[in-house]
Amino acid sequence: MIAHRLLRTLAAALALLAAGSTGLTAAAPALAPAPAPGPTLPTASVSADLSDELVYHIFVRSFRDSNGDRIGDLNGIRASIPYLRSLGVTAVLLTPLYPSRTYHNYFATSFEGIEPAYGTLADYRRLVAALHRAGIKLYLDMEFQYVVAGHPWWAAAKAAPTSPAGDLLLWDDRARGVLAEGPFGLRAFDHFGRDRQDVTTVDLKAPPVRAWVDRYLANWVDPNGDGRFDDGVDGFRLDHMMDDLDSRGVLTGLFTDFWRPTFTRLRTINPRLAFIAEQADWSSYGGDYFTQADVTAVFAFPLQQALRRFDKAALVAALTQTAAVTPPGKFQLVFAENHDIARTASDPGIDAEKLRTAAALVFFLKGTPILYQGQELGMRGVRDTGYTSDEAEIPLREAFKWAATDAAAGQATWYRRPGERYWDQRNARDHDGGSVAEQSGRAGSLLEHYRRLARLRQRHVALRRGDQTVIDSAPDLLAVRRRLAGESFVLVANLSARDAVYTGPGSDRPDLLGGAKGARLQPWQTALFCTGPAQRCASLRP
Repeated sequence: MIAHRLLRTLAAALALLAAGSTGLTAAAPALAPAPAPGPTLPTASVSADLSDELVYHIFVRSFRDSNGDRIGDLNGIRASIPYLRSLGVTAVLLTPLYPSRTYHNYFATSFEGIEPAYGTLADYRRLVAALHRAGIKLYLDMEFQYVVAGHPWWAAAKAAPTSPAGDLLLWDDRARGVLAEGPFGLRAFDHFGRDRQDVTTVDLKAPPVRAWVDRYLANWVDPNGDGRFDDGVDGFRLDHMMDDLDSRGVLTGLFTDFWRPTFTRLRTINPRLAFIAEQADWSSYGGDYFTQADVTAVFAFPLQQALRRFDKAALVAALTQTAAVTPPGKFQLVFAENHDIARTASDPGIDAEKLRTAAALVFFLKGTPILYQGQELGMRGVRDTGYTSDEAEIPLREAFKWAATDAAAGQATWYRRPGERYWDQRNARDHDGGSVAEQSGRAGSLLEHYRRLARLRQRHVALRRGDQTVIDSAPDLLAVRRRLAGESFVLVANLSARDAVYTGPGSDRPDLLGGAKGARLQPWQTALFCTGPAQRCASLRP
């Protein structure tokens, strides 16, 4: 009986590998009605062009619950499209959707289908259709470099290490059935301190794996193979992307031997696809990802680190080097926080003005802005070092605050476990002012500030696509000019705890952010001045 079960497991794993199926090709159900029309959004060019994009990063499990189980889901995202439009969002990036025993879904127990807690394939199709009707692109996060025990590939390989199924994974001792370690030198990890999961590495250079990756990703891009992409994703984020995976000297040359050919083949299906690399080294500017792997975009990590320190010298250095390594037609995603980084609102010495300045720098410095859910509300959270498992990051991934209370419908408080520190000491509290309900429409709120920045960026091509020059200014002031097509603006940030006076271009004109009094900036304040033709600037008002 055991032998029959092992043979069935092996046969199933090989069949899935050969098919490269995601289960996305079944007939789609009727689509939900389109949301109400919003502002006109930029259309895609022949190749992936992220110049006009505003990306919103969604941690699916924590975003919005639609069915009362307190777990964020696909229907919750679909219900949130009007909110995303109000922020000017043109693309969403979703954390992994495939089934997993981890709350973040980065380690798959199967690459097929959708995490059941998030919904069904029908729910996914409805979400894709609704996003595209609203003019919003969809990027999916992918990490198929590793699998955990319970994944069909793992089961088949362990059952018969010397069989073709064994070719899919890396081994330390294949004859003895000892698989290689996974990321960060791990062979196993404890999820929630209780659910121990063994992990190993996929052999990305194995021919069957390479062929499977092509088919698998292609199915997400064009599920029914009809050459239309309204039902497919618009791109992928590649988590933990490395040329030498985990620096072990085993899977080397991946940029040119694995990733670049994969991207090339997928671009023959849809030339507009975007491939966004998360550099494994957060000090990297990403130059080799562009030149060797031919990704579309990387994350501007050095700029983010300088931005969070409000350090002028570091910002200028990061802006200079970022521009130097980014070829034409490639993009840097400018961000302040993400699901792996402490919230800006929890930084030491943070205040409301610093939060507004961080937002302005993300929106108006050259690059593609990407917002992590809740930063527009000032959500707080830092890593809890008292946990040794992924529980440590739950404070960075708390439920998005739709309403003033945790008990309200839609709140994705999946981590509610009284007695656990991540719940008892959670950052978001009832009636703390940090919700959409409490901030929407309220003058001076951080949410309305974000909406204002989005409108300005959307209206002015110079703020999206203009060239960028750091101009001379007082020691405490960062002044950056953006200019294109007859438009010219100067962004001025006071990066000090004292008042500062700006006397450069545009200082005699109104601050389009509405805060500065003349050219005097309060501590940590940012202003935006029009420096184009007087008649054109005169039509602009704070």
